[in-house]
Amino acid sequence: MLQRLIVRRFKSLAKADIVLGGLNLLIGTNASGKSNLLDALRVLQGVGYGFTVSEIFDGRPKGATSVAWEGIRGGSSEALFQPLENKQGKQSRAVYEDCSFSLTLTLDGRSFRYVIRLEPATGRVYQERLLLDGRDVYASTDAGVSTPVLYARVYTGRPGRPAARPYERHRPLLHQLRQDSNISEDIQDMLQDFSTALSNQQPLYLEPTVLRQYSQARRANRMGEHGENFAALVQGLLGKASTRAAYEGWLRELTPREIDSVVIKKGALSEPLFAVREGEREFPAPVLSDGTLRFAALTAALLQPDLPGLLLLEEIENGIHPTRLRLLVELLDNRTTSGELQVLATTHSPLLLAWLKPDHYATTFHCARDASGRSVIQSLTQLPDFQRVVRRQPLGDLFAEGWFESLL
Repeated sequence: MLQRLIVRRFKSLAKADIVLGGLNLLIGTNASGKSNLLDALRVLQGVGYGFTVSEIFDGRPKGATSVAWEGIRGGSSEALFQPLENKQGKQSRAVYEDCSFSLTLTLDGRSFRYVIRLEPATGRVYQERLLLDGRDVYASTDAGVSTPVLYARVYTGRPGRPAARPYERHRPLLHQLRQDSNISEDIQDMLQDFSTALSNQQPLYLEPTVLRQYSQARRANRMGEHGENFAALVQGLLGKASTRAAYEGWLRELTPREIDSVVIKKGALSEPLFAVREGEREFPAPVLSDGTLRFAALTAALLQPDLPGLLLLEEIENGIHPTRLRLLVELLDNRTTSGELQVLATTHSPLLLAWLKPDHYATTFHCARDASGRSVIQSLTQLPDFQRVVRRQPLGDLFAEGWFESLL
């Protein structure tokens, strides 16, 4: 589980430092920095996949043995934080060349701390370090970014200081050390575990046009970012009595339609298509509303066999009837309580916030831009006077009436 994330000099995030839990929500006006925080996590996902720095920011085409990577919104040219006065063409005292990402992650009882500094414009790693349970696994030397290679020391636990070895500067050390035959198998296995945990994120940008299509696969343990193979995933859920009951039960509760059951229609080549049954009638995906499809896909993602470590969702309330938002909060809470799944979602819904419990306040983060263009991201429990005010007025009302915007 991702416990803490620190981002510096990335997009509007001059510095963001957040401590996460199972269910995490980002609130705030448009252009306040919510999506930029999700982009920061995408940078770290690219690191876990072993992409070069340029590929992480600017994307890579689909290859014979690899999928396409869309890169970060705006690419490398828009990756660095710029003070507002610099964006307006005025003289700025600070022009940054690198951004940094630091995280603390727990995995199978082990605590990892990872730090990486990157130069997006040149596509180079500036510094990188990984610690396990407080002890160095590897660290780059302080040679600066001007050297053509990046020197790093790998700590084996033996007495003495290990020699620094040269590595490519355009790709994170994490990937290179995993493939270095000079590194012990135990360390390589540990680095592989950490890389997998880092990349095991699932951003969901569900598109109803994709959800209405036949799945290309017959079975899927995880659907794609836009809902690819949604019907194939549901087909697998329906194949087991326990997951069928859970899936159909949540759908009956959370959609305004009177759904009796979920069925899978078959195409000419037996490719699956999502459908619901109401009484004697069946309604295939192409005739269902956007909201019904989005929630059906979201529920499937929360029950999929191949759960990601971190599920990223934007505007989670989209297409969901306001009377069902309480149940949506219950579903998210239910699926994240065990620690098997972690969710980070954005929302603009006062009604959804109204159903949060006080236990959720520490992992609900308010995002706002100050006069210099910096995004300030704070847990609700860090906001001045929040605890006193929320006892007098419901959280949803405070959000709807603009109380949070008055803080900056």
